[in-house]
Amino acid sequence: MADECYKRKLTAILSADVAGYSRLMREDEEATVRTLTAYRNVLTHLIHQYRGRVVDSPGDNILAEFGSVVDAVNCAVEIQRDLAERNAELPENRRMQFRIGLNLGDVIEDGERIYGDGVNIAARMESMAEVRGVCISGTVYDAIESKIGLEYDFFGEQEVKNIDKPVRAYRVLSFPGAAAHRVIKAKKRTRRFWRNVVLAMVGLLLLGTVLAGGYFYFKPQGTKVDSVEEVAVPLPEKPSLAVLPFDNMSGDPAQEYFSDGMTEDLITDLSQLSGLFVIGRNSTFAYKGKALDIRRIAQELNVRYVLEGSVRRSANRVRVNVQLIDAAAGHHLWAKRYDGQLDDIFDLQDQINQKIVSALAVKLTLGEQSQLVQQDTDNVEVYDNYLKGLEYYRRNTPDDWANAVAYFQKAIKLEQEFGKAHALLARIYGQAAVEYIFGLVSETRWASALGVSYDEAQELADKYLTSAEKNPTSLYYWLASRLSLNNRMHDRAIAEAGQALALEPNNPDILVQMATTLVFIDRPEEAVPFLKRARRLDPNYRGADYDWVTGMASFAMGNIKAASVFFEKAYNYNPDERWYAFSLAVTYAHLGRKQEARDVLNLATLEIYDSVAATTVLVYLPFKNSDVADRFADGLKKAGLR
Repeated sequence: MADECYKRKLTAILSADVAGYSRLMREDEEATVRTLTAYRNVLTHLIHQYRGRVVDSPGDNILAEFGSVVDAVNCAVEIQRDLAERNAELPENRRMQFRIGLNLGDVIEDGERIYGDGVNIAARMESMAEVRGVCISGTVYDAIESKIGLEYDFFGEQEVKNIDKPVRAYRVLSFPGAAAHRVIKAKKRTRRFWRNVVLAMVGLLLLGTVLAGGYFYFKPQGTKVDSVEEVAVPLPEKPSLAVLPFDNMSGDPAQEYFSDGMTEDLITDLSQLSGLFVIGRNSTFAYKGKALDIRRIAQELNVRYVLEGSVRRSANRVRVNVQLIDAAAGHHLWAKRYDGQLDDIFDLQDQINQKIVSALAVKLTLGEQSQLVQQDTDNVEVYDNYLKGLEYYRRNTPDDWANAVAYFQKAIKLEQEFGKAHALLARIYGQAAVEYIFGLVSETRWASALGVSYDEAQELADKYLTSAEKNPTSLYYWLASRLSLNNRMHDRAIAEAGQALALEPNNPDILVQMATTLVFIDRPEEAVPFLKRARRLDPNYRGADYDWVTGMASFAMGNIKAASVFFEKAYNYNPDERWYAFSLAVTYAHLGRKQEARDVLNLATLEIYDSVAATTVLVYLPFKNSDVADRFADGLKKAGLR
């Protein structure tokens, strides 16, 4: 009957306290109270922000509840992230570090207070948490396991005072943006020592196998040609850096474009520096939404330093948390939080760039010093529309490109001289124009989505490219080089690729364009180092372009067997791409595998098979060396084309 006087409910409970609080008070009471007051305000603010409420805060403890267990865990993560940054600015002996425990359970509500086993279990989770860590009960784990990108360490069923059954407990080992905890994951407890030794031995054995099995891309014999993913390479001599996708902490998925755009801008800016080795966007964005150990990421990308962070945008305010980690040493070089108005976003990016350059002791040329702080625009609305358009552009479908056009045109309307938007519009309409040429493509999907004829597409592509030339960027020179090469202006294509590379030496797309140009102007041997460097900068790339260009280099050098291996990789990745099919059929035909060559062409060309001639295909392949062009045409004819 007594229970009827109270309201019961299921709620998520957060319990936090200060590790080493007695020592802090003993050494300096006043300083400890000041810090505790400031940190309690931080916790209270974050709890409210994640739709929770503070139930009680006796001494160094805080008890809070949330209607959503996801909100509770995200709040705990953000608390530890925020406090880690604040503590980095304090002397080590004055840092105030919290342990946090979470439980999802039934409680009794009495006014503003809550009681019961649910609270007791949360307190027990807190006592088992590592300093600066988060420990969750089994009920929390079951509720969030597939909802949040975290990693956990199950450390058994724990006895809890006055609770009949043991409670499952999990430590949160990593979470987006919390590098300190990812590094902690790599430093397992002593009880796991022998398991780590065994894993290390297995890793060394695998590494030895890889090193023994792989060497250069263009093996003269054998059908297996190792890709860069299979070959271990040493760290670059210059500082090597991977910029991971910044987490969108705005609570609004629609703001994802902004955090992604900021990340991409940082990669682009840092890629301009010759004194840095910066991993490409394709590879770092492969980790988006995944919670992985920083050391593992650094090993997979073969870099020493990792930059990660988060962005919270609310109305006209923005907060950016950034951390630069020395993955080899397992510690932060620096961590910083930037708060300000959205209008300050460009100054904020400059500060981050300068901090990285300073921390890694990168020597800048005079040109790089001015280039690093030079922005393409100082108009936030222009920048915002550009980022929205870029999000659609990256999806690489006709309908998405049509959406991208609208945003790029808005950016240009606001600022006529914004070169990046002009260059991307030239790229989009240029793609539409290509579909019409010679009827090689049976469906004009891109042109249809954009609603343009061939003449309109070509006119718009020329118009936007001319406009982009007024404020040339690396993107402009990359595109100009492609167009010059297509028009067989070989010397100009090489010069433009060189200009793009001078502006952005760490961009894999530009390196591949340089390699492609070298292949077609009959300097395929020189293309090899650019392809190797592109793969090294983009080790997680899963597209087929690298394989196709590498195959073309092998073909131009007369190594048909090696070329066929790379063309097979490209074709198997995307059988619908006719260029991969044409190239593979050529090598099959030259190797005497004529039926396989015909089968590939039959699948690829469909209804236009009988109307396509070898000379038509060669229009798209601007070989400077007529012997190489004739060899390709001969393969097409052997495969069955006219």
